[in-house]
Amino acid sequence: MDFESYQNSLNNHTPPEGLSTLLEALWWDAKGNWEKAHQLAQGVNNTDGAWVHAYLHRKEGNDGNAGYWYSRSGKSHPQKSLDDEWLEIVEFFLD
Repeated sequence: MDFESYQNSLNNHTPPEGLSTLLEALWWDAKGNWEKAHQLAQGVNNTDGAWVHAYLHRKEGNDGNAGYWYSRSGKSHPQKSLDDEWLEIVEFFLD
């Protein structure tokens, strides 16, 4: 799936079939369902899951928890906007 198809899928009520768990989490986040996104992300126990988990806690406004998850992901706390980080993560997982 390319980014344009992924972004267009946000017009639907459910995510496209075949998305990875983390792309699905980011899809739900973009739809405004932080809880569903968080539930999915916390179920992926690797550095990629930690990155999405960190982003979600940053979006929540919990910088302390976000910092913990960024360290688990091996990434530093970004200075970019949440929208730019969401885009970066989605594009990373789509590649």
